Amino acid sequence: MPVIKHPAQRVAVLIDVQNLYHSAKNLYGKRVDFRAILAAAVGDRQLVRAFAYVVRTETEEEKSFFEALEKLGIEIRVKDLQIFYGGEKKADWDVGIAIDGVRLSKSVDVIVLMSGDGDFVPLVDYLKNEGTQIEVMAFGKSASGRLREASDEFFDLSEGADKYLLRTRGPRTGGAAAEKKVEDGEAEKGE
Repeated sequence: MPVIKHPAQRVAVLIDVQNLYHSAKNLYGKRVDFRAILAAAVGDRQLVRAFAYVVRTETEEEKSFFEALEKLGIEIRVKDLQIFYGGEKKADWDVGIAIDGVRLSKSVDVIVLMSGDGDFVPLVDYLKNEGTQIEVMAFGKSASGRLREASDEFFDLSEGADKYLLRTRGPRTGGAAAEKKVEDGEAEKGE
């Protein structure tokens, strides 16, 4: 049964950046177009809050990425990468996303969870039982089947993936002007 979507709905978006990043990279060798997926998530409804859950490394090379997300109106939740003895690395946002989901559910009609992580099934079940509509957006090829089934609606980013992925730049043969045209979408296919 299709979910109800109308302009008066208040929407919160929770973006599991690591999950989407790794899915896009492993499946397509590309990066996610967060502007496009945010627009698809909200549609003509009212965006109340959008959070991106990100990890900061020691080099802080991701700073420009964080700034780009903020320019889109996405609030950043940052956690430092933990490196344990032996080299194991960890930066898990599951609990933070769950807490924000529960907190926001009292002031929105819809929560769009952008993740394919099956660990969120209990959160989805809880929020649905509380009366919040839950929509999940993820790359279906790498998303948990249980999460897909638990949500009110599953939006598969793999269907029409080119709309939700950034174009990759080709080899630097045409100089800066040619690269600028590619970025602006002015270059013809095949160039």
